[in-house]
Amino acid sequence: MTEIASFRLLSLRIGRVQTFGPAGQMSGIAKKPVSGPIKVGKLGLDGDEQADKLHHGGIDKALHHYPFEHYAAWAAALPEQAHLFHPGGFGENLSTQGLHEDNVCLGDIFLLGSALIQVSQGRTPCWKLNHRFGVSDMVHRVQISLRSGWYYRVLTEGSVMSDDPLTLMQRPYLDWPLTRLFRQLHHANPDRAALAEIADLEVLSPNWREKAVNRLNTG
Repeated sequence: MTEIASFRLLSLRIGRVQTFGPAGQMSGIAKKPVSGPIKVGKLGLDGDEQADKLHHGGIDKALHHYPFEHYAAWAAALPEQAHLFHPGGFGENLSTQGLHEDNVCLGDIFLLGSALIQVSQGRTPCWKLNHRFGVSDMVHRVQISLRSGWYYRVLTEGSVMSDDPLTLMQRPYLDWPLTRLFRQLHHANPDRAALAEIADLEVLSPNWREKAVNRLNTG
């Protein structure tokens, strides 16, 4: 049985689409704090927007969570950009302390306000992080660090306030902490049996299950 544990929200954020990229590309990565109550729908927080709906947002990427404690590690590694490493820096909707890729598992179910949400996949970093932080290889740094954050799908809609806790309710896939998932999908020398298991994990988003199939087929 899962031990129920609660974590305080340090930041609850939404973002409107605005000009962001060097060539006038649009993005909703610049998210601002909100207090609520705010609706948590199947596509995420009410008022949160995505410009590139092919790669961002949707049922399996309704909410993005980035751990607060990672910011200190990034600031130490990249001191010239230290002023940028604060909640919201990675375009996250939720920030907490105490939850990270080592102790969060695929399929974990949390109570967020009155909504039930489930960990559906990790974040695949994109070029926007290079531009946001002014570091040409930031995407690569994030991927190899295993500090990319993760996404939730919304199982039951509800509402949330900024001072609501995030409470772990169920952990059906104890064997799949996110760091294990990331290593198998993104790092060298994956285990074929583990990749086959990932490909069959119905709780994992279809896009990430396809990653496992591709690695099995191509090595």
